[in-house]
Amino acid sequence: MSKKTSSRPDGLAYSTNKDFFNDFPADGPVDTLPKEKQKLRVTLDTKQRAGKVVTMVDCFVGSEEDMEALGKQLKTKCGAGGSIKDGYIIIQGDYKVKVLTWLKEWGYVLTK
Repeated sequence: MSKKTSSRPDGLAYSTNKDFFNDFPADGPVDTLPKEKQKLRVTLDTKQRAGKVVTMVDCFVGSEEDMEALGKQLKTKCGAGGSIKDGYIIIQGDYKVKVLTWLKEWGYVLTK
């Protein structure tokens, strides 16, 4: 009989199915921090995008609806496409300086 190193009896080590493990408690509603306490980070990224540059806004603490509203405002101001995925606001193109300026004007003073 072989010795299994996994803590699961069936030997499963990893699954890509997000609904596979239902034994974790569901997160409650997240309160959105005020604008002056948000520590947003704006970066440029080209990974896995065929060399195309995107502007990414990270570290938003709050509800998904508030993040989507901020992302929509930024995409409208930039006149560019984008999306909100995995806690990132992604805007197509190099708009880092403009996004930083707009966020600071809108009250996100801790933005870098």
